[in-house]
Amino acid sequence: MPMDSKAVASFVNKVWDESIIPALVDYIAIPAKSPLFDPDWEANGHIEAAVQLIARWCEDRDIAGLHMEIIRLPGCTPLIYMEIPGDSDDTVLMYGHLDKQPEMRGWRKGLSPWKPVIEGDKLYGRGGADDGYAAFASLTAIEALQKHGGHHQRVVVLIEACEESGSADLPHYIDHLSGRIGQVSLVICLDSGAGDYDRLWSTTSLRGMVSGDLRVDVLTEGIHSGDGSGIVPSSFRIIRQLLERIEAADTGEVLLPEFHVEIPQQRRDQAVVVADILGNEVRDCYPFVEGVSAMHEELPELVLNRTWRPTISYTGSGGLPELGDAGNVLRPFSALKLSFRLPPTADSERASNAVQEVLEENPPSGATVCFVAEKGADGWNAPPLADWLGRSLEEASQKYFGNPPAYMGEGGTIPFMGMLGEKFPEAQFVITGVLGPASNAHGPNEFLHIPCGKKLTSCVAHVLQSHAER
Repeated sequence: MPMDSKAVASFVNKVWDESIIPALVDYIAIPAKSPLFDPDWEANGHIEAAVQLIARWCEDRDIAGLHMEIIRLPGCTPLIYMEIPGDSDDTVLMYGHLDKQPEMRGWRKGLSPWKPVIEGDKLYGRGGADDGYAAFASLTAIEALQKHGGHHQRVVVLIEACEESGSADLPHYIDHLSGRIGQVSLVICLDSGAGDYDRLWSTTSLRGMVSGDLRVDVLTEGIHSGDGSGIVPSSFRIIRQLLERIEAADTGEVLLPEFHVEIPQQRRDQAVVVADILGNEVRDCYPFVEGVSAMHEELPELVLNRTWRPTISYTGSGGLPELGDAGNVLRPFSALKLSFRLPPTADSERASNAVQEVLEENPPSGATVCFVAEKGADGWNAPPLADWLGRSLEEASQKYFGNPPAYMGEGGTIPFMGMLGEKFPEAQFVITGVLGPASNAHGPNEFLHIPCGKKLTSCVAHVLQSHAER
């Protein structure tokens, strides 16, 4: 019996309305910050609360053969592991995470990170779109298939609790579970972005990441600025000099060759298509202050800037008091948190070593300069799309969104994808998500676009069916 797509969509919408949204409301209220932002995560118990909430919901689903367990390795965040038998042992691996970014300032009146609020089609709060919905959507797609004439191959679902900390724990679990996961032919990840909410978006690449703390010390203690300035070099001025070694101040171009790669022509061509679909929304989706212009006039170049070119962001500072506390003091040190995004095929370790060497060599004025790198992550570039999967994505997007699909690289990093690409080189990938315009993952006013989540869930069911029939 063929899968009844109308019945699938109706079932998915009902489960979202009656079960997924209430569960996400409870999940958003849990401040389950990733270990990088909550070193006492285990004692605080918020990650455990999120694990238990999601595990209970999953365990209650009416899915034939579902096996769910919470796996714990010493010193690691827990992992939710699920298996669903299928027509064969040819395995689909589905992935999501439940840990969250920190609060971030700037939430508008009436909203806050741990206060779920539904306004129209949007569910506001930290973690709903990034990507607490993934476990719920994954199991709902499978249940919809089983109840409405579809079928699927064996499915393994992994929901980790350390993604926002670079997935540091995940390699240990992959090694631990390698015999149980089996041979994977399709990976479905629901932790990515969408150019709009009108079609199924498939992610073709992800940037890598290097980050670290740059610190410059010039004094053992602060001194009166009137007494010392002109004799003692400013630590902040030295940082400015060092930054000129790695970034062109007028253009934002990263100057180190280790951070650059040749952009494949296919990705350039796809950037043109994305720019044509989205038009000025490529830049207008961001909350620019009036008068601020984007970093390039050409829309395809902006798409490539976001997906294939290296960038540097300054995401934190040290040694600088708040403005109200800033006296006439020549400060002993200045520090900045540097966050680099790397092209998908760049080597993160090589890039990290290069930036440390360039920043620490020949320090200006003999200052003490130190760059402490955090663990980096390589990016990911998708393998060529199999014919069956291309057809399936086209059918699913047309059927449930009413528009053809689109293909775009993403500027963020999902360390798990590079890891899986190496472990399963023959696998096909569907990397998608609900992080569309203004959804603002990691920032204030994060929201999940509910209709997009529903349609995406139905699309996943369609892809699982196509995988079983290929």
